[in-house]
Amino acid sequence: MAWILLLIAGTLEVVWAYSMKLSEGFTKLTPSVVTVVMMMASFGLLSLAMRTLPLGTAYTIWTGIGAVGAFIVGVVFLGEQLNAMRVGAAILIVCGIVLMKLSSSH
Repeated sequence: MAWILLLIAGTLEVVWAYSMKLSEGFTKLTPSVVTVVMMMASFGLLSLAMRTLPLGTAYTIWTGIGAVGAFIVGVVFLGEQLNAMRVGAAILIVCGIVLMKLSSSH
Protein backbone atom coordinates (compact mmCIF):
# COMPACT_ATOMS: atom_id res chain seq x y z
CA MET A 1 0.00 0.00 0.00
CA ALA A 2 2.88 2.40 0.78
CA TRP A 3 4.18 2.09 -2.77
CA ILE A 4 0.79 2.98 -4.22
CA LEU A 5 0.55 6.01 -1.92
CA LEU A 6 4.04 7.04 -2.99
CA LEU A 7 3.18 6.76 -6.70
CA ILE A 8 0.05 8.85 -6.21
CA ALA A 9 2.04 11.41 -4.17
CA GLY A 10 4.62 11.64 -6.96
CA THR A 11 1.90 12.10 -9.57
CA LEU A 12 0.32 14.85 -7.50
CA GLU A 13 3.73 16.52 -7.33
CA VAL A 14 3.66 16.74 -11.12
CA VAL A 15 0.15 18.22 -10.99
CA TRP A 16 1.11 20.90 -8.48
CA ALA A 17 4.27 21.82 -10.37
CA TYR A 18 2.28 22.23 -13.57
CA SER A 19 -0.48 24.21 -11.87
CA MET A 20 2.16 26.40 -10.22
CA LYS A 21 3.51 27.24 -13.66
CA LEU A 22 -0.02 28.05 -14.82
CA SER A 23 -0.58 30.26 -11.76
CA GLU A 24 2.01 32.73 -13.11
CA GLY A 25 3.59 33.38 -9.74
CA PHE A 26 0.37 32.82 -7.81
CA THR A 27 -1.36 35.67 -9.66
CA LYS A 28 -4.16 33.46 -11.05
CA LEU A 29 -6.62 32.16 -8.47
CA THR A 30 -7.71 28.76 -9.79
CA PRO A 31 -4.24 27.39 -10.62
CA SER A 32 -2.97 28.82 -7.32
CA VAL A 33 -5.65 26.98 -5.35
CA VAL A 34 -5.00 23.77 -7.30
CA THR A 35 -1.28 24.13 -6.53
CA VAL A 36 -1.79 24.48 -2.78
CA VAL A 37 -4.36 21.66 -2.55
CA MET A 38 -2.22 19.28 -4.62
CA MET A 39 0.88 20.17 -2.58
CA MET A 40 -0.92 19.34 0.65
CA ALA A 41 -2.27 16.08 -0.78
CA SER A 42 1.12 15.11 -2.18
CA PHE A 43 2.94 15.84 1.09
CA GLY A 44 0.24 14.04 3.06
CA LEU A 45 0.49 10.90 0.96
CA LEU A 46 4.28 11.04 1.07
CA SER A 47 4.15 11.21 4.85
CA LEU A 48 1.85 8.18 4.96
CA ALA A 49 4.15 6.22 2.66
CA MET A 50 7.11 7.16 4.88
CA ARG A 51 5.50 5.36 7.80
CA THR A 52 6.73 2.15 6.20
CA LEU A 53 9.26 3.06 3.54
CA PRO A 54 12.77 4.28 4.30
CA LEU A 55 13.22 8.05 4.08
CA GLY A 56 15.89 7.95 1.38
CA THR A 57 13.92 5.57 -0.82
CA ALA A 58 10.56 7.34 -0.44
CA TYR A 59 11.91 10.84 -0.91
CA THR A 60 14.13 9.94 -3.86
CA ILE A 61 11.32 8.17 -5.69
CA TRP A 62 8.83 10.97 -4.91
CA THR A 63 11.15 13.68 -6.23
CA GLY A 64 12.17 11.51 -9.19
CA ILE A 65 8.58 11.00 -10.27
CA GLY A 66 8.05 14.74 -9.90
CA ALA A 67 11.17 15.64 -11.86
CA VAL A 68 10.60 13.27 -14.76
CA GLY A 69 6.86 13.92 -14.79
CA ALA A 70 7.38 17.68 -14.83
CA PHE A 71 9.89 17.28 -17.66
CA ILE A 72 7.36 15.29 -19.71
CA VAL A 73 4.53 17.73 -18.96
CA GLY A 74 6.79 20.65 -19.90
CA VAL A 75 7.66 19.10 -23.24
CA VAL A 76 4.17 17.86 -24.10
CA PHE A 77 2.00 20.70 -22.81
CA LEU A 78 4.27 23.73 -22.57
CA GLY A 79 6.44 23.27 -25.66
CA GLU A 80 9.68 23.08 -23.71
CA GLN A 81 12.84 22.00 -25.47
CA LEU A 82 13.40 18.30 -26.13
CA ASN A 83 16.99 17.33 -26.87
CA ALA A 84 19.31 14.40 -26.31
CA MET A 85 20.90 15.81 -23.17
CA ARG A 86 17.55 16.48 -21.45
CA VAL A 87 16.27 13.01 -22.42
CA GLY A 88 19.51 11.48 -21.14
CA ALA A 89 19.11 13.30 -17.84
CA ALA A 90 15.53 12.01 -17.50
CA ILE A 91 16.72 8.47 -18.26
CA LEU A 92 19.37 8.75 -15.54
CA ILE A 93 16.73 9.91 -13.06
CA VAL A 94 14.53 6.92 -13.95
CA CYS A 95 17.52 4.60 -13.53
CA GLY A 96 18.09 6.10 -10.07
CA ILE A 97 14.44 5.55 -9.16
CA VAL A 98 14.60 1.91 -10.29
CA LEU A 99 17.81 1.32 -8.34
CA MET A 100 16.29 2.88 -5.21
CA LYS A 101 13.23 0.66 -5.54
CA LEU A 102 15.36 -2.43 -6.07
CA SER A 103 17.56 -1.58 -3.09
CA SER A 104 14.60 -1.22 -0.74
CA SER A 105 13.68 -4.20 1.40
CA HIS A 106 10.01 -3.11 1.41
